[in-house]
Amino acid sequence: MQINLRAVKPLNETQVRILDAAEELFMQHGYEGTSMRLLTAKASVNLAAVNYHFGSKEALIEAVFRRRLDPLNAERVEALDRLERDAQGKPLAPESIVRAFLGASLRMIEDAAHGGRNFARLLGRAYTEPTKPIRLVIGQLYAGTMERFKLAFERALPQLPRDELTWRLHFMFGTLAYTLAATDTVHLIAGCKPEDRYDARVLEDRLAAFLVTGLLAPLPGAVHADSAGVVHDGIPGVVDTAVKKAA
Repeated sequence: MQINLRAVKPLNETQVRILDAAEELFMQHGYEGTSMRLLTAKASVNLAAVNYHFGSKEALIEAVFRRRLDPLNAERVEALDRLERDAQGKPLAPESIVRAFLGASLRMIEDAAHGGRNFARLLGRAYTEPTKPIRLVIGQLYAGTMERFKLAFERALPQLPRDELTWRLHFMFGTLAYTLAATDTVHLIAGCKPEDRYDARVLEDRLAAFLVTGLLAPLPGAVHADSAGVVHDGIPGVVDTAVKKAA
């Protein structure tokens, strides 16, 4: 199943300058905290130029997110399509799906020169302190990709109730958002290497291991017994703990 993502039109130099300034300012001050006066000063343009190219502040924030998210989501879906072709109809391993979703967004953290790191932090901030215009944009741009990945997880984890999967995916996206938004807080944890916060491969390996464990965790309060009389808690077929049934 292919997702048709709206193409990003070529941008002229003034549009790029406005978008770069808006991306950095929205990341630093949030949507509500970024005034048009602050934006025009940062981009070295007048208000008429912003209105001419984008029309409104709401349209500008959509353009900021669309510029990065359209290609980001296209890369995610392409990675998932490739995995499913290679699997030849078999369900994918949950870790493969997780990595297909994480990889592209984490690689942005390494891109300090071309604004990728700024956008990664803006994206994380958008998840953790959303305003109505940003919620609408994020929902619109992510809807198709989220449905695509949810279907892949449903096939990979058929024994997991759909409502439980929805919650676990919610927790997965929240963890990714915090990782993107709060790279500076890792130094508060003793033993963490500050340089690792911008290493996409290190982050992907650690985050994937953490998220997959959560996806495969036992269901709250669920128990079942196998043919040998062993009581397992959690998801049938994905056993993490087992205890002998009491005589």
